[in-house]
Amino acid sequence: MSDKKSLLEAYKEASFPVDGHGKRNIEVLQAAFKEIEGDVDSDIYGKGATIEDFQGRMAEFLGKESAVFFPSGTMAQQIALRIWCDQKGLKKIAYHPLSHLELHEEDALKQLHHIEPILIADKTRVIRLDDVMNLQEDIACLLLELPQREIGGQLPKYEELVAISAYCRERGIKLHLDGARLFEITPYYQKSVAEISQLFDSVYVSFYKGIGGIAGAILAGDAEFTKESKVWKRRHGGDLISLYPYILSSDYYFKQRIDKMEQYYIQAKELASFYNQCSGVATTPVEPVSNMFHVHVEAPKELLESILISIYETTGIGLTRYLRETNETSCNFEVSIGDLYANLPKERVKEAFKLLNERLESTVS
Repeated sequence: MSDKKSLLEAYKEASFPVDGHGKRNIEVLQAAFKEIEGDVDSDIYGKGATIEDFQGRMAEFLGKESAVFFPSGTMAQQIALRIWCDQKGLKKIAYHPLSHLELHEEDALKQLHHIEPILIADKTRVIRLDDVMNLQEDIACLLLELPQREIGGQLPKYEELVAISAYCRERGIKLHLDGARLFEITPYYQKSVAEISQLFDSVYVSFYKGIGGIAGAILAGDAEFTKESKVWKRRHGGDLISLYPYILSSDYYFKQRIDKMEQYYIQAKELASFYNQCSGVATTPVEPVSNMFHVHVEAPKELLESILISIYETTGIGLTRYLRETNETSCNFEVSIGDLYANLPKERVKEAFKLLNERLESTVS
């Protein structure tokens, strides 16, 4: 057995990891519950003040009539699309080829709901108005993911988003927002969450991504839509006897972090600029439009791993815990900025990128 340290092991030992809010361990729950009184009643099968108050506040924040808390976004989005298909009597929807529903849900739409997805737009870019206008088939619903995670968190221009929304409404196509990272894009658009949400008929948001809760999601829309979503939530087994650990942690971290999205966005742009100054390194997007981006490095995965491990041990700065091989001569990884970045010793960060540039340059020459 090899005693060579892995990149993940080196990252875990680094004094100053760059990514996210920190370790997802039991402390996430402990912090959320430290100020909760022990006699607070839990929710029971989707009812009670704990869940209903949170749903009401989230509906207001999203600018929607009503909202429902779900244990997972996967469940929430399948249900939203099923409702829109049933309403129109047409089981066809459209989304990006790299949508979460296409890549990570084991064909759930087809297997559970007999819904046919139509893939639109090139894999390397976001969906545009022309893509929607050029659809050759009728659809019940169009799903837009903002930002488009699998291509580095890219976003359409806001004007294009408005045009797509108007086009869909003119033609009776429901527009659903995969807003897993909706909160994180408001600084770039310079729009409120409610202003963005009003362009869509239904909206899903996550509470464990930029917010950093344990798990959970909100699905919002008009009252008729959310009433039907509760029926499907029960059918999917989403009405656990109590969801309060997820709700209370979502509420706690929402209050802690919702006003930090601009900070994360600015810091992501700073970090991306450090990467883009290194030889053979480029980010997608070049300038981030949210708190996340992808880093592409022209170096073999195994070589870059050894370089990064050395940098972590020298500087204590942990840049990434993993690398994905693009091909034999390049690799990539994702960055998502959270609370940790503000506490990084900037001189060590600069040293880490100086070493990264030097070692990448030496591999080229």
